Amino acid sequence: MNDLLRGYSGENKNVCGGDWVNRIQLMGRLTRDPEVRYTQTGKAVVSFSLAVRRYLGPNTQGREETDFIDVVAWGVLAESAGNTLRKGELVQVDGRLQIRSYETQDGQKRRVAEVVANAI
Repeated sequence: MNDLLRGYSGENKNVCGGDWVNRIQLMGRLTRDPEVRYTQTGKAVVSFSLAVRRYLGPNTQGREETDFIDVVAWGVLAESAGNTLRKGELVQVDGRLQIRSYETQDGQKRRVAEVVANAI
């Protein structure tokens, strides 16, 4: 794995702060090339989706299903991911779950679940 992608992005330095832990580790394949964008202040943000297999249990004849999980990363980690990762590659992500809300142009409220990556 590319050394540029190892380590923390600096966005969430206290992984285990307080009594609760919000930490996710995923391994899966990229469903598309990462898309790097920049905020109005010039901060890099990358988004991509991971296809992650999920085992259904002992009474399912070994069947699996695939979950498609949205991931975002910020700063240097975002730029490194955008420059080095490609569709189909197997990657591991360490991060936290974030649920955010927004309103569509026609006034409907939406909620999105995504993983904010600390390390890729």
